[in-house]
Amino acid sequence: MKPIIFKLILALFLGGVISGANAIDLYVNTKTKQVFTEPGPDRELIGAFERVKEKSVQAATPPVLPPQNRSSKLRIRAETSQLITRIDSLEKEIKKSNNVKVTLDQKGLQAESVDGNFKFKIGGRMHADASLSSNDNFSESGTPAEANNGTEIRRARLTFMSTFHKVWKFKSDIDFADNEVAIKDLKLAYTGLKIFEEIKTRITVGHQKQAFSRELQQSSNDNMYTERSMMNILNAPVVDRAIGVNIAAHGRKWTAQTGVYGESISPNNTSKDEGWGVNGRATFNPILNNDNGIQKLIHLGIAGNYRETSNSATNSRGGIRYKYETSHMSNLYPIDTGTITTAKNLKMIGFEANGVYGPVSVGGEFTQSWMDRNNGMSSLAFHGWYGEAALTLTGESRTYKNGVFKRLKPKSTFSLANGGFGAWEIAARVGGINMNDGAYKGGSMKNFSFALNWYANENVRLMFGYDRIIDINNSPLIDRTSGGKPDGLNTFMFRTQIAI
Repeated sequence: MKPIIFKLILALFLGGVISGANAIDLYVNTKTKQVFTEPGPDRELIGAFERVKEKSVQAATPPVLPPQNRSSKLRIRAETSQLITRIDSLEKEIKKSNNVKVTLDQKGLQAESVDGNFKFKIGGRMHADASLSSNDNFSESGTPAEANNGTEIRRARLTFMSTFHKVWKFKSDIDFADNEVAIKDLKLAYTGLKIFEEIKTRITVGHQKQAFSRELQQSSNDNMYTERSMMNILNAPVVDRAIGVNIAAHGRKWTAQTGVYGESISPNNTSKDEGWGVNGRATFNPILNNDNGIQKLIHLGIAGNYRETSNSATNSRGGIRYKYETSHMSNLYPIDTGTITTAKNLKMIGFEANGVYGPVSVGGEFTQSWMDRNNGMSSLAFHGWYGEAALTLTGESRTYKNGVFKRLKPKSTFSLANGGFGAWEIAARVGGINMNDGAYKGGSMKNFSFALNWYANENVRLMFGYDRIIDINNSPLIDRTSGGKPDGLNTFMFRTQIAI
């Protein structure tokens, strides 16, 4: 009911109560002198009149009109005006009490203003891992070396996201794993720049992911495997999170972004200048549609990066180190370049390709890296890659948005009471890394990974992972049994994931 209609009805009702249970208000047109029962233009209230029951058809008693008392009419007007004023006050109080809408669902605790200008959300994630290795009877420089078996909280993050005036977005993502506090994301974005209606833009400043690699752009909540591929050995030390500014735009079938970055949020406590980098990434979808519930898409992407190391003469902020760890807690590195302190600058290019047809998805990436070194030392060229395939046994398609894949959303959530089974997914991946270049032997390796994932609902996922080294060269490890290469290492991983 519209407020004005409500006010009139309430005023008429209360006016009737004031005058009597069976009274009716009458109005006279000041120009035509006609009498009406409803207010209108040029109509003046003349008073409240009671209905008189007819004793018979032949002898009806005409209504007796009260005298035209001006003070009575003024009193009624004053009372009606007070009632309307009170109604206005109540409406304002109701609007104040409903100014914020609070919800709690699979997306977390959310608060939003009625006009949508302000939003606030609290979320988080927990990844509880267990790891077990076999065939890890190795030695390094004569010292026995084995992978650590055990459990850990891999990630424990609390996330806050806010929207101000619709176009300002703030996010902080704080990690408490290892009983330490680490800042992951801490950034402010502006989305109000309009170039064309169909093009969305975002300018982001702060500590954030750099514009390189689909796998690295993808959240750890959405990865099919407990750990990223071997290619990430090249990417993570160079193009992971850093402080900088990123400019991004996207349409329905494409994305483009570029950024300029310093180094990570860790303070520079040396006397040397920080390094800096510039990179960009673009994606295109020649096919992107959903026919009768079957998602079909092709994803193509390319990325480039250039980074100048800190104080190119000595690279004193720790240098560049490329290493592969079988699991996060193993402390075992089958290949490890050690810290390269002579790096002057790094150039990288990456290629991406993925396809989805309903529950089936395939894809892969390739990264080529070049390192220029100081002191007249020769440049180095490294590369890494992976290829993967996945099948959703329960029929769901992986979700996709703006050049990045997301985790599955089960058609039915697991429930013993209602008979839901959630979603089941299997995936396999082969990856490789080569950090040997001429006389420089940083190591090369290939591995095989398998994943079995159960999505109980949108928030809870149980993950089983298996990884095996299938080829390795120039490793710092030696098999103590055979005296040969440390291949054949098996790693079993289990994760309980909660993501809100």
